[in-house]
Amino acid sequence: MAEQQRFDQDDPRGGAKGPPPGRMKMSRGVMSWVGFILIALMILALINDGFKSPKALSIGEFWSEVESGSVKKVIITDNSLKGELREKRPGALASGTVERFQVKYPPGAIQQELIEKLVSLSKEKGFNIEYDETSGLYLQLLVSIIPWLLIILFIWFFVFRQLRTSAGGAGILGNFGRSRHRVANKEMTNVTFSDVAGIEEAKDEVQEIVEFLKNPKRFQRLGGRIPRGVLLVGEPGCGKTLLAKAIAGEADVPFFSISGADFVEMFVGVGASRVRDLFRQAKENAPCIVFLDEIDAVGRKRGAGYNGGHDEREQTLNAILVEMDGFDTSDQVIVIAATNREDVLDAALTRPGRFDRRVYVPLPDIKGRLEILKVHAKKVKLRAGLDLTRIARGTPMFSGAELAALINEAALLATLSGKDAIDLADLEEARDKVRWGRAYKSRRIDEKEKAITAYHEAGHAALMHLLPDSDPLHKVSIIPRGPALGVTFQLPETDRYTMSRKHAFASLQVLYGGRIAEEMFCNDVTSGAASDIQRATGLARTMICDWGMSDALGPVRYGPDDMKKNMAIIEMPGGDYSQTTAERIDQEIRRVIDEANRSARDVMERHRGQIEALAQALLKHETLDREDVMKIFRGEPLDKVSLSGLIEGEALPPKRGVDVSASRPEPGPSLPGGAFPQPGLG
Repeated sequence: MAEQQRFDQDDPRGGAKGPPPGRMKMSRGVMSWVGFILIALMILALINDGFKSPKALSIGEFWSEVESGSVKKVIITDNSLKGELREKRPGALASGTVERFQVKYPPGAIQQELIEKLVSLSKEKGFNIEYDETSGLYLQLLVSIIPWLLIILFIWFFVFRQLRTSAGGAGILGNFGRSRHRVANKEMTNVTFSDVAGIEEAKDEVQEIVEFLKNPKRFQRLGGRIPRGVLLVGEPGCGKTLLAKAIAGEADVPFFSISGADFVEMFVGVGASRVRDLFRQAKENAPCIVFLDEIDAVGRKRGAGYNGGHDEREQTLNAILVEMDGFDTSDQVIVIAATNREDVLDAALTRPGRFDRRVYVPLPDIKGRLEILKVHAKKVKLRAGLDLTRIARGTPMFSGAELAALINEAALLATLSGKDAIDLADLEEARDKVRWGRAYKSRRIDEKEKAITAYHEAGHAALMHLLPDSDPLHKVSIIPRGPALGVTFQLPETDRYTMSRKHAFASLQVLYGGRIAEEMFCNDVTSGAASDIQRATGLARTMICDWGMSDALGPVRYGPDDMKKNMAIIEMPGGDYSQTTAERIDQEIRRVIDEANRSARDVMERHRGQIEALAQALLKHETLDREDVMKIFRGEPLDKVSLSGLIEGEALPPKRGVDVSASRPEPGPSLPGGAFPQPGLG
């Protein structure tokens, strides 16, 4: 008793919450198992001992046993005689065992004369006589029912009870329609608005929600109502989920987080039940925030596609619509949803009253990229004085997730190199690895194929340097990276949000620069320009059909209807215009591409010597940056090697052209050249 009292006093919540120290407490589940096993063993013992089938004797054998004095007891029933034989008799079993017997008579054969004969013999032979009026009916019924009872108990213990007691007591059966959300707060997330950079406008819009939750009377004073729902829209990796975590970290209210995929199940109605359970708990904890990540998993347009509707997903969507703007709604529950597929969402979901506000989370600009890099750079060790501006400028179209991966890759590269801090070279290599893949410096490449790659990339690099409307060159390399044998990188001077006709035409020329260089210096063309041709053809078609940059066809859009595309209706190309217009589009695409080819070839012919020198420098150094290329075009020495003779055409290499007819590369995924970024091309 004293020991129990000491335990009660040690418990800060008061009361006996557990056993005293050193004393084991058996749980209810273990006790139930022990009881079940004991009962089963007892029943099996009774069946094995009491209900064992007796030995069948004929009528003659029975009377012989009676005459020999082997019968110990006889039980008389309606149509049989049962009993026990003595232990010590000729041919008996081992001592200590009981051998039972049974003699079956025809119905009605056991009469008073037979009973009187047995009574008289019992006195002479020394055995007892008993009467059984039930005729074994109850016993047989019990024997037939007990196995089924055991099966039912087994199923209840091993199936239903385990399902109900798993998952914190609710179990699979009880928890199937319960919401699978997670509740977060400021202490759990450790993310605030100071950790979110590059999306200042989006932060300002959601800041209003945090202010309302902290001080709702400030907004209600003039009759204002906070938006019931906020839809975060943006490309993957732009920071939508991170922004939601920052809201949870800033607002001192419960934050319910769940993914759209957690609602959908194979059984119709489960998702709707989970939605109702989620909002029921949210209302009980109001004011609060409900965050639905990847809402397009359940919020797609209803009735779209060839296969009809999806009953489970549509019922889940209907439940969300009713909970957000139905009869029983609450202004204290704010729903925040995130998606990168706004075009597939149902119109009833995005209308005012449900998602009143649409917050666009864009790809960061150069200033935003610099801020994001600084946020992630706090977690690693950078070399003193390292300026991240060049990396921010060299990462156009990078998302926040890619910038975080860039910093992490740079830290890994610096660690593997044995450095004590991250320098600019690590960041540059990490940038290239994140966007275009790992550099395969150990790949063995044939010398002829390597020379073709050098001329191919020299053609791209030369046009990037020479064309005024093209984005400037950043770096050119013939080190295999990803599926390409060589890569040429451009570095836009500023973030580009629109594309002019001159810039698009210059991009076409740059794309065909590699193929033209192969024709000029290798006397043949290879499959290395396959990706360049594909991108150039797509760009030319976009210029003509979408951007209206063709004088012959005018500012008219020739393409599939967006409404049909969003409804997943498959339509053949050219279904929106006539065959004659399709032929004119094809002719105009060919005209634009041919014009870009001619213009690029004219520029390259005028600078043939510089391109030759650039290719030879690539064969020697493998990687050249913009300053190296500018030195070559100015005729300045590169790494104490004078290339002025090559530029002036006085001392060309002994083998100016490379004969590729004998070893033409086979088409495949690893193609020479053709890989350089074009930010803003879509």
